[in-house]
Amino acid sequence: MENTHSKSENFFKTACYFEGFLIVIALFLGWLADIDPFEFLHYSEGAIFYGLFGTIPLLLIFLAIEQMAIPAIQQIRSLLLETIAPYLYRYHWTDLFILALIAGVSEEVLFRGVIQPWMENSWGMTAGLITSSILFGLVHAITPLYAFLAMSISIYLGLFLDYGGERNLLTPIVIHTTYDFLAFLTIMKIYRNKLADTIISEQDHSKT
Repeated sequence: MENTHSKSENFFKTACYFEGFLIVIALFLGWLADIDPFEFLHYSEGAIFYGLFGTIPLLLIFLAIEQMAIPAIQQIRSLLLETIAPYLYRYHWTDLFILALIAGVSEEVLFRGVIQPWMENSWGMTAGLITSSILFGLVHAITPLYAFLAMSISIYLGLFLDYGGERNLLTPIVIHTTYDFLAFLTIMKIYRNKLADTIISEQDHSKT
């Protein structure tokens, strides 16, 4: 039990450190491209509202996908339940929010704060959005379908970067963070329910 707890704690810390290190990469790439990763990050109530509003379609799609019996979808679900859930299900929702926040900030600063503007400066707005989104999909390529979904989400986040007529990195950060947080909660709930069902099944089996 102690070894399992230690592995869970190490996984959580490693995930936080890895995501946080992406900011260092963003700063380095920004230095190379002469781009300030935080140039378009500023507080705005409108950006927060747009971010929360923009999370709703993604969450609905996520919940709909969860109900699908397509083999490729089931493969993604199984991978998440086998590789992430066992290490995170013991954590409080506040810990999951911290992890989601670190991921949301660091990945958006890297991809929307540096890579997308860099590509836009080189090839134009549309090509910059698509190219940066392809890269986003590739680094999330745990399966081909997952890579495609990640790329699609990246395009969505890239469009929200300029939503409301003003470029603000806060909007995709809010969407990314909120979506990851709610996805974590959903996955953890599914995993805990499966554990509870397994325990009940084993108890019933031991009585017979």
